[in-house]
Amino acid sequence: MRRVYFDNAATTPIDPDVFEAMKPFMLDHFGNPSSTHSHGRAVRSAIERARKTVAGLLNAATSEIFFTSGGTEADNAAIRCTIEAYNLKHAITTGIEHKAVLQTLKELEAKGKIKLSLLDLDERGNFDISQLDELLKNNSRSLVSIMHGNNEIGNIFDIEQIAELCEEHGAIYHSDTVQTMGHYQHDLKVLKAKCIVGSAHKFHGPKGIGFLYASKSHHIHPFVTGGGQERNMRGGTENVYGIVGLAKALEIAYQEMDAHHQHIQGLKDRMVEQLRAKISGVEFNGNSVQADKSLYTVLNVSLPPSEDNDMLLFNLDINGISASGGSACNSGASLGSHVLSAINADPQRGAVRFSFSKYNTVEEVDYTVAKLSELYGVTA
Repeated sequence: MRRVYFDNAATTPIDPDVFEAMKPFMLDHFGNPSSTHSHGRAVRSAIERARKTVAGLLNAATSEIFFTSGGTEADNAAIRCTIEAYNLKHAITTGIEHKAVLQTLKELEAKGKIKLSLLDLDERGNFDISQLDELLKNNSRSLVSIMHGNNEIGNIFDIEQIAELCEEHGAIYHSDTVQTMGHYQHDLKVLKAKCIVGSAHKFHGPKGIGFLYASKSHHIHPFVTGGGQERNMRGGTENVYGIVGLAKALEIAYQEMDAHHQHIQGLKDRMVEQLRAKISGVEFNGNSVQADKSLYTVLNVSLPPSEDNDMLLFNLDINGISASGGSACNSGASLGSHVLSAINADPQRGAVRFSFSKYNTVEEVDYTVAKLSELYGVTA
């Protein structure tokens, strides 16, 4: 049976060239990078070359890039350390942030460390920038944490405008850029964010490795103590082959970005067109159907009410199609998507997120739409 993978927003398959770049550091270059002997120095050099590669691609300084275990740790470090270092008492975010952001901020509020303001969202998951402006006028010393691209409904927010507004009001801006890193250009000499993050497995790198960008003007305390690694910002022996793989994956992503964008957007457009033609009453959650307002990698499909909706993902899997009902972090949980709840999506309608990569094909789109229309047994 053929297998189709449309869950790339959860994780992407590793690029073979990335794996080849990592192999020598799994087998041959095994020294501890904190050791001063030749084995250690060789590995330390590889880490610093990787840091230089990442910084160069993002137009940042090497001293502003800190390797982490992934996007979740990077988000936690940015939020918790910023609030502590600057003694902030107020934070602003949205109800559709990844839980690495939303749950962290809600926990800090529950402990009485901050007051948390959530921006109002319309039925598509958009907010009014004027509300953010008003909140910042009344709470200038705030942390603002608003993502670049939403992992479930694909909405893209104007992080340049948000960052400008934060600077105008003396607020600190952090953005979860996990879904856009490696898929969109980021120029950190232009973007006035203090912190952004990346996670390698979202752009065909290995799992378990990510990074935090923290502007050199942004002074925060270490997140993990117990060692002097990452310039005293994150203790613990580095994930060397992960770091090497991350840098290689990001380098490839930047080299091939325009071609991949065009290819993947074509697949997404084809799926939208066919779904509209073959399934009566199909809709799309958030802005995911709008090319200029959503990630080209994500399409969140809203299917008509059906007694089979609870089995939708299972039935797709039986037919060899891997997709998601929302964030991968909700897999196996009894609760529904907090993102769809935040935009008041109809709980009676089935929701499935298809997320695409450079490895997907037209044939896979056609097969998936055909199986989905068979499951629903209705056509337009």
